[in-house]
Amino acid sequence: MRKILIGTVLTSALLFSYTIDYDKSTNGVVRNMKVYKYPKWVSKIELTNGKKLFFVSPKSMLEFYHRPGKWFDIGVKSEADFKDILVTDFKNLKPIEAKGAFYVYGSQITSPAGDDLVPFASYEDAKQFAAKYRGRRILNFKEVKNSLIRLLNGRI
Repeated sequence: MRKILIGTVLTSALLFSYTIDYDKSTNGVVRNMKVYKYPKWVSKIELTNGKKLFFVSPKSMLEFYHRPGKWFDIGVKSEADFKDILVTDFKNLKPIEAKGAFYVYGSQITSPAGDDLVPFASYEDAKQFAAKYRGRRILNFKEVKNSLIRLLNGRI
């Protein structure tokens, strides 16, 4: 029974592994910066039409996520247009689903976009990071509202 469970877990991990596939010419959508320079922070949204959007930080990606109409030329009309939303786990630099990540708010660590949310795949990793770098809160995806992104951007 244990072997079956381990096999199932490994198979699931292989089936659901993600990639954030950018190159040196890839610019972030919101801040128009080269994403390859900031591998700890890269985020990606893949649309249902196959288009891939890259961001230099989770905050930039969430800014787009909450207000895609601001970038009307991209053509996102609703959340149904999003296929995959990925962030980079700050601990191991692997792509993870943004909606399943834990975000540390208010730490001493900043991204190329300034004050940001630091993403982790596990709550325990987020908790350890928050303790080490004075993070104020750990949030899940649904708790990250547009008002928080505006606050991080200094727009409140």
